[in-house]
Amino acid sequence: MPEKTASRRRGAELEEALLDAAWDELVSLGYGGFTFEGVAARAQTSRPVVHRRWTSRADLAIAAISHYGRKNPFTAPDTGSLRDDLVALLRWLSERRVELAVVMSMQMSEYFAETDSTLADLRERLLAERGGPRLMEQVLDRAAARGEIDPRRITARLADLPVDLIRHELLMTGRPVSEEVIAEIVDDVFLPLVRLRTG
Repeated sequence: MPEKTASRRRGAELEEALLDAAWDELVSLGYGGFTFEGVAARAQTSRPVVHRRWTSRADLAIAAISHYGRKNPFTAPDTGSLRDDLVALLRWLSERRVELAVVMSMQMSEYFAETDSTLADLRERLLAERGGPRLMEQVLDRAAARGEIDPRRITARLADLPVDLIRHELLMTGRPVSEEVIAEIVDDVFLPLVRLRTG
């Protein structure tokens, strides 16, 4: 029976099954329909098994989103060119993060009301939990080391701009960003600003 099969799972295997189930619940039902009972049923286990690990559904939702990110890792590109690094990074974000963007924007509205937080707060929490330098930071550090940019002239807002624009496209359309738009963000928006600031 499924219940007996589920009961044999332990440790990391059980936690992964629970987080996979929690992610699927968020995608399917949104935070409004997100419950311990639903996650437990999807994972073929009991509510107490889930509740022992996460004391609130908000914590479980964050854990599920973090888990999704860990299952779709990406190493900052190092092509030898800032432009090519940016295109590779934005292309990956477009292809692999569209589902995450839709969940965080459209499926989490009740989470923001319940926790009195914003999408920006959620993003910062997820980044803090991931730890380490951000992908864009790595790309810019490598460009600075190659002498392509002067890091002293790159503001935090400018550094975030390409990813912010990709995120905006994903949130507005709910589908991957075209190669043409990625090229426009890199060639027509970001690189001219960098060149002006470093010129």
